[in-house]
Amino acid sequence: MPPLYALVDCNNFYASCERVFAPQLAGRPIVVLSNNDGCVIARSAEAKAAGIPMGKPAFMCRELFTRHGVAVFSSNYALYGDMSARVMATLARFTPSLEVYSIDEAFLDLAGLPGGPEATARSLRETVVRWTGIPVSVGIGPTKTLAKLANRAAKKRPESGGVLDLAACPDPDAVLAATPVEDVWGIGRRHAAMLEGFGIRTALAFRELPRDFVKKRMTIQGLHTLLELRGQPCIDLEHAPPPARTLMSSRSFGQAVTTLDELAEAVAEYAARAAARLRSRGLVASGVEAYVQTYADKDGRPPYANAAFAAPRAATAHTGELITAARQALEMIFRPGHRYKKAGVILLGLEPVGRRQLSLLDASPEADARGGRLMAALDAVNAKWGKGALAPAACGIDKPWAMRQASRSPRYTTVWDELPVARAG
Repeated sequence: MPPLYALVDCNNFYASCERVFAPQLAGRPIVVLSNNDGCVIARSAEAKAAGIPMGKPAFMCRELFTRHGVAVFSSNYALYGDMSARVMATLARFTPSLEVYSIDEAFLDLAGLPGGPEATARSLRETVVRWTGIPVSVGIGPTKTLAKLANRAAKKRPESGGVLDLAACPDPDAVLAATPVEDVWGIGRRHAAMLEGFGIRTALAFRELPRDFVKKRMTIQGLHTLLELRGQPCIDLEHAPPPARTLMSSRSFGQAVTTLDELAEAVAEYAARAAARLRSRGLVASGVEAYVQTYADKDGRPPYANAAFAAPRAATAHTGELITAARQALEMIFRPGHRYKKAGVILLGLEPVGRRQLSLLDASPEADARGGRLMAALDAVNAKWGKGALAPAACGIDKPWAMRQASRSPRYTTVWDELPVARAG
């Protein structure tokens, strides 16, 4: 049976997550800011209608925020990640053929499901909003690219009720004709500009191009996009993401850092976060890269940026060992007299823990087992009481360098002390 793809996309996801736990914000514009409360990275439909631009620095939008009564939130990634997991778990109840494409998007294969694709999509949409509070739109098509286009049309056509099946459209070509070529999944800015030069401005016009023309100028990936627009599936569902080769943890600082000790605290925290993610995926790392960036100096010196590599004695996911390696790398690149604005840690040489190559430098089996139990206990405490509830002393306590989040909402679903409280009467 040929596949029948649905793309489920959460509407204005970050803003919708905030609204789930603050229903009094219904109908009010909402924006979410980037790290350190810098720029607008998410907007509710009302904020878009108010003309608040994406990516604009928050301080330049204050007059707009005041005029339109905008609710402004700092990024709350713990909340967004958990709500995403709940949405994806709900979708998985409808079909095992599911690809989590991003934090707010998933592809499903609806082929063979009872009730028909549109009825299934409407049931799915109603279930997601009832169980999680997150509104979604669903686009259905014979290929993933067409499902993407259908989803875009579902959002732009209020009469669709949030669901659009291209096969049920009286004129599916009208959907392609209304889609600018730069909005087609798989066509980047460079190729869109090239196509514009040939007078190709819509998905429909692109679909009619000769195969040889597209393959010559856009390689096999461009040809796949062309064939998908013609209804020929070329891009399968990815039921499991490809294994990661690196894992990064970094942040811009809330204020400039000038000392090695404070910089080492930040790098230790990023290494600890990366180590926890490593263990959650059943992986170990054989190398650690630390990197730093500074502000331009007032005396005219250019910004300083550098990176260095260090290796633990053996591939590991142990937080302490990775922090030690990260500190070694940091000491190679630290330069006094600079104002550091960002640092990060990249774990390299990732492999499944069961495939780890043992060496003479490995700890004894007993010590390795003790370290594993210690990390399991650390992860269990943080899973129960919230990320960072228990952390190595190397990560510091006061953390003046920590990212600014002046308007972060509570982590309603992942931290016990921040759970919503219901009162009777």
